[in-house]
Amino acid sequence: MADWIVVVDDDTTNLKAAGHILSNCGMRVTALKSGTLLLDYLEKNCPDLILLDILMPGMDGFETMERLRASPRASGIPVIFLSASEEDQAAKGLSLGAVDFVRKPFIPELLEARVKHAIELYRLRRELAALHGDPPQA
Repeated sequence: MADWIVVVDDDTTNLKAAGHILSNCGMRVTALKSGTLLLDYLEKNCPDLILLDILMPGMDGFETMERLRASPRASGIPVIFLSASEEDQAAKGLSLGAVDFVRKPFIPELLEARVKHAIELYRLRRELAALHGDPPQA
C-alpha cells in the first residue's frame, strides 16, 4: 500500500508542487488549504504523515500542531513543517513535536527523502515499542 501524505498549505502552487513530487514517488497525496480543514479531515482519516505549512491565514501551523498533539486520534501522526522563512520557525516547530522541517520552494529529492525517512522512522519506533510491549509513542 502506498504511503499516504496530507499536505496542508494555503498556497495552491505549493500544494500542486508537493503533490506532484510525492505522487511521482508512488505516494498517495491529499491536499488541504488550512489547519481547520486538516483537523476536520483527521476526524475520519489517518494518514502516514502530514506536511504542514507554518504561515497560513486564520489558524497558523503552530496552533494547528498544538491541536494535533492534543488530539488522541491525531497525536501520533508525524508532522514535517513547511516554510519559506527563517530557521527560528524550524526550532519552534521542532519544539512543538514536528519531526522535521522543509524549506520552500521544494527541492524534489530533499522533500522525497525527508518524507520517506520520517515515515520509516515512525514505523520502526512503533515496531520497536510493540516488541517491548510499550504503548506507541507520538
